[in-house]
This record gives sequence, structure tokens and C-alpha cells, in this order.
Amino acid sequence: MKYLLKIVSFPLSVLQLLFFGLTLLIFDVFQRISFNLFGYSAHKKTVDCMSYFLILSLRFIGGKITYTSNYKIPKNVPLIIVSNHQGLFDIPPIGWFFRNHHPKYVSKIELENGIPGISYNLKHGGSVLINRKDAKQSLLAISKFGKYIEKNNYAAVIFPEGTRSKDGKPLPFKENGVKMLVKYIPSAYIVPVTINDSWKISDITQIFKPLGLRITLDIHEPIAVDSMPFDELFQKVESDVHKSIRVS
Repeated sequence: MKYLLKIVSFPLSVLQLLFFGLTLLIFDVFQRISFNLFGYSAHKKTVDCMSYFLILSLRFIGGKITYTSNYKIPKNVPLIIVSNHQGLFDIPPIGWFFRNHHPKYVSKIELENGIPGISYNLKHGGSVLINRKDAKQSLLAISKFGKYIEKNNYAAVIFPEGTRSKDGKPLPFKENGVKMLVKYIPSAYIVPVTINDSWKISDITQIFKPLGLRITLDIHEPIAVDSMPFDELFQKVESDVHKSIRVS
């Protein structure tokens, strides 16, 4: 049965990879046109569409994204979305679900170039690229980013583990990035998010992808950043995210 599944998986995985890659390439061009000719709003809608089509690529392997959200997300206030990190496929479902909140990402500077569709959005869509080896650059960049999010009531997305989990098991959260965002976005609500099973497709070039993959996102209760001391807030957010992680 294992070998039969691999035989079935191979052509479907190739189709999924081709669709995924073409989506990134095509929308890289669309982003450049929309941003340079029509500005921020058109570029943002283009990125939303790219997120949708990247998610759609899962259909080739019988996969889907499932969201669980039992709480109202505050409107007309800035958000800080804090999530565990399992791979590149974390981004499209977050981007699509929170598209009305204009999600922007805290990302490592290494992603500034080389990834069609992704790199251009990170550089021109309002996200922040930080050099983890340069504390001064990181502090200045996040302070400017935080003020931008606060002013526009956008959503800042951060993965406090600092690196992706390769097997789905949660890694300890690092507080510095979250602490700086809370400092510079004082009117924000933190929205904890738990992602499950995206690690199983984190290597987008893998030949045999899991068939029938179900990636889930649990959207937890928003928390006003000024509702409790930071240490207590940070521990609660980490707990909310980690308690819903399933390791299989």
C-alpha cells in the first residue's frame, strides 16, 4: 500500500508543484505591474489573489485548509498575529484569512531576494526584513514597522519561534520581537494562531507529497496588549498557541 500511494502521489505532486511554482512566477509579474502602475491597493489585492491560488494548489493532492475561529476579530484596530511556524506554507492561509486586516510580516532579510512572488511582496508590500545578526538594524526596522502598523490599523504577523519546526513539534517562543511590537503598537490586539501539519509540505520541491493533507489553523481569542503585564501576556499567548498543536 505504501508503494502504491507513492505511485499515485508522484504525478499529483508534480502537478501541485507546477501549479504552485507558476502561481509564484505569474503573480510576481502581476505584483510588479499593479504596484508600479496602480499603487498599494491594487498590489494588495494581487497578493490576496496569490494567497488564494497557492492554497488552491493543494487540491491536486487532495489537500485543503481548515480554519477554526470562534472569536470575533476586532476591526479598525491594529493586530499582532502570533503563530507557530512550520514552513513556507504557513504564509498563504494566514494571508488569506486575515486579508481584510492587511497582514504584513516580520521576516528575515535572507528572504529579500530569490523567491518569486514572495520576495517582492516582502520588500514592497509593507513588511519588515530584519538582519538577525545586526541588533541595531533589527530594532530600528521593527520600531518603524510598528509605527506603520499602528498608524494604519494593519496586522503584523510574527513567528516567535525564530525558525520553522521540521516535525511539527513546538519550539520555545523568543520574546524580543513580540515585545518590540507590543511597545510600538500600543493599541493592538494580539491574535494567537496555531498551525498544524503544514510542516508535511514545507519542502515545496518534495517529490512525494502526502495525499489528502489537512492543514488546520486555530484562531484563538484576541487579547488587548494593554490588558496585562507583558510577561503574563507573552506566557498566555505562547500557551494558547502551543496547547492546540498536534504532533503526528
